[in-house]
Amino acid sequence: MKPVNFPSWSPTPSTVFIGRNRSGNWVALEEHGVFGGLFVNRAQAVKYALFENGKHSQTVIEVSHELELDTVANP
Repeated sequence: MKPVNFPSWSPTPSTVFIGRNRSGNWVALEEHGVFGGLFVNRAQAVKYALFENGKHSQTVIEVSHELELDTVANP
């Protein structure tokens, strides 16, 4: 069986945006939508973003505008 390489484990760090959605919840979202999550607080959103991008804090960007997590799968 051939190993699978997941994009979030890539040696090139992913840019992850964090911010609040219209309901006030914290969102972490990879720039291409490869991964993302919804969080109760900023600390958990940052922790998730750093875990997923290999602890590259320079590629975690907090945005001031609303950030929505799209949960609808596009074929």
